[in-house]
Amino acid sequence: MESKLKRLIMAAVVLLLPGCSLSIDEYQGTEPDFNLFEYFDGTVMAWGMLQDRGGKQTRRFEVVIQGRVDGNTLTLDEDFVFDDGEKQQRTWVITRKSDGNYSGQAGDVIGLASGTSVGNTLNWQYVLRVPVDDTTYDISIDDWMYRQDEKRVFNIATMTKWGFKVGTLTLFFEKQ
Repeated sequence: MESKLKRLIMAAVVLLLPGCSLSIDEYQGTEPDFNLFEYFDGTVMAWGMLQDRGGKQTRRFEVVIQGRVDGNTLTLDEDFVFDDGEKQQRTWVITRKSDGNYSGQAGDVIGLASGTSVGNTLNWQYVLRVPVDDTTYDISIDDWMYRQDEKRVFNIATMTKWGFKVGTLTLFFEKQ
């Protein structure tokens, strides 16, 4: 009986392992290096979509991003146009820290965003305040950016509330 219980516990552990969170260190040595300040200095175009927790596409959008580097500060002015005609703007101010990590702020970000870059990958984590009808929701974002080549970056962000997935944000960036 005891060995059967052990086998059951081991099987449960093995089934849970694929759900473990991804580690940025797994991208050590991948190329091209993701230099956030170099990539976003200048004009970058992006196209993206939002999906609900079931995977249904709920919105599409295009973004024009103007980036300016001043020492250890990167400012990103983002102009969004959604498929329904809605327009939004966001300005990020990102600081390169002495340990090589990043912190960032934007008007709809609660507190500080924190980012780490290893190899061709950048991982951002932050809380975004999202307006919906007459209320707002604070959504946790686990944002993964993958540099494909000199001009292109892929971005997949998982959105959660109270630990439950509520949606996915997917973007494709192209440096102009």
